[in-house]
Amino acid sequence: MSVPAIGGAGGVNLTQLAAMYRQQVIEGTDAAQNATGAPAQAAAARGADFAKSIGDGLQQLDGLDKTASDLAVKAATGDLTDVHDYVIAATQAQVATELTTTVRNKALDAFNDIMRMPL
Repeated sequence: MSVPAIGGAGGVNLTQLAAMYRQQVIEGTDAAQNATGAPAQAAAARGADFAKSIGDGLQQLDGLDKTASDLAVKAATGDLTDVHDYVIAATQAQVATELTTTVRNKALDAFNDIMRMPL
């Protein structure tokens, strides 16, 4: 799964990601209700899809970072004809990194809140 850009700045389309999550939850719930003894398998499948989505997003972030680094080297050596390309790539990598960091921090906060819940 590829993660499309937000407004051309690179990153994750959160609306599309939320729609995919809702679809997985609804399909997973239906599959779990229709199959006998399959709720664990449905949950595992949803977890694998989520993990794949996260992995794909991190790979795209890595690609944006490598592109910005390559263009920075070309700009420093004088091989880059249009410096705007580097500025755009660097901004895309920065915004995607900030988004990834924010999502990670929110996930950690949610995990910590769950861990603090009394049983």
